[in-house]
Amino acid sequence: MGQNPDDMFGDEDYRAYTIGQATLMLGTTQDFLRRMDAAKLINPHRSTGGHRRCSRYQLRPAAPGRKMVDQGTALEATCRIIILEDQLEEALRHNQQHHGTQRHD
Repeated sequence: MGQNPDDMFGDEDYRAYTIGQATLMLGTTQDFLRRMDAAKLINPHRSTGGHRRCSRYQLRPAAPGRKMVDQGTALEATCRIIILEDQLEEALRHNQQHHGTQRHD
């Protein structure tokens, strides 16, 4: 049984947005999103017809990435910064969970 369409749009991983829609939401260009895709910062799903569709989760790094690039940071450096920030956040979350589950006797 399929999901209710209203439920799917509430799902951050649902690939609801075409690249054209994403550019409008983010105020950027298709070329910028293609370059972010090439740099592996976003990874749109490709349909059998070759059309790219993105979820909100996939597009999340594009907004701060666009801001950094607009401020003069090279795209490659921007991608690396965002990836490192994500890795740091994950490590801090893991560390907090690890220390939160340990008992101090």
